[in-house]
Amino acid sequence: MATSSTRGSSPEAPKIVWNETQRRFETEDKKAYIEYVLRHDSKVMDIIHTFVPSSKRGMGLASHLCVAAFNHAKSQSLSIIPSCSYVSDTFLPRNPSWNTLLYSEDLESNV
Repeated sequence: MATSSTRGSSPEAPKIVWNETQRRFETEDKKAYIEYVLRHDSKVMDIIHTFVPSSKRGMGLASHLCVAAFNHAKSQSLSIIPSCSYVSDTFLPRNPSWNTLLYSEDLESNV
């Protein structure tokens, strides 16, 4: 009996782990990660850095890391500040449905 995959030619999504202590989401091997800091009484997740080693680039890992972080923020009712250039310049333009989670500075007075 042969087994077949219903996934087609797309690779299986990598497992992303939340490392709460280090405030990041990472691959199981810890080589690719997205880092954040919590701001505004821990109600806002500021995503500050995404890293994927050159040996793993082009596999969509950065996007998977973003989705994990955004899903976490959504489940915890957090807003997001996309300080990381990958998130603001690449991930969000390709995935505009996540824009609803973005923090608006209009809600805070800078005076």
